[in-house]
Amino acid sequence: MQRLNYHHLLYFWTVAREGSISRASEKLNLTQPTISAQIGQFEAAVGQKLFERVGRGLALTDTGRGVFEYAEEIFALGRELTQFLNGRNVGRGMRLSVGIAEALPKLMVTRLLEPALQGPEPIHLTCHEDKSERLIADLSVHALDMVLSDVPATPHSGAGFFNQLLVKSEVSVFGTSELLQRYGADMPQSLNGAPVLLPSSNQALRRVLDQWFESEGVWPDVRAEIADSALLKTFGSSGAGLFVAPSLVSEAICRQYGVERAGTLAGVYERFYLITAQRKIQHPSIVAILEQFKRTSGGSPDDSDSSRVII
Repeated sequence: MQRLNYHHLLYFWTVAREGSISRASEKLNLTQPTISAQIGQFEAAVGQKLFERVGRGLALTDTGRGVFEYAEEIFALGRELTQFLNGRNVGRGMRLSVGIAEALPKLMVTRLLEPALQGPEPIHLTCHEDKSERLIADLSVHALDMVLSDVPATPHSGAGFFNQLLVKSEVSVFGTSELLQRYGADMPQSLNGAPVLLPSSNQALRRVLDQWFESEGVWPDVRAEIADSALLKTFGSSGAGLFVAPSLVSEAICRQYGVERAGTLAGVYERFYLITAQRKIQHPSIVAILEQFKRTSGGSPDDSDSSRVII
């Protein structure tokens, strides 16, 4: 592909954003056959399929997701250029595109990205939430600058990925005051039969918790399995059950969700990784993140230490 056809890119981007050719045709004021033909020409020029049929709808392929991320940035720059030419002051900072694994607690993500946002130069931060494997695929085609995940990239993810263990945090139990009055004392035995809310079974923390429950001989009453960490905490704040979260953000969780902390689960840790496609980090914001957690590491990792930040 020698030259990018920006009209084709616009049609592709609009279809991806709108979710269907019919809605894109209304947005672009073009007929559906015209858009379909233009998308076909774009895929032929790219040499790969960008959409695939899923039922009666369209879904992006792995290549399509990568192209879409680039298109988002290209057209965002176009909007900024238009504003600039119209005499508006556009604050343009360095761009940082971050993939966030959907299992990560949002409060931890905020903490992990703080060093980038607090740097001397402004940045334009873009966050994309998805499954870790999809984000790593986007990282491989440079659609992302970095990925935050609860699991490291493995050889099965492909070659050329580099993991930095940013944080290893002990895990605490949280709940409403009413629930903690009944189940908060004498842990872990008091968790037997206690109503709990757990992450979904495909998440790293859930696997660790299941092993811990079995090793301790503790069998809680699992009331719900929830993939989204914020939704899980919202249910917990309503009294639906006890839940666990990283000890590092205990104060923020108690303040935001109106719950209390009962204590930690000894030997249970949650890990957070920064994944890049380059061993030598050049992006200033990523360097700032790594430097911040190096400064707060406190020495060698020690599993007995509560909420230790390590590199």
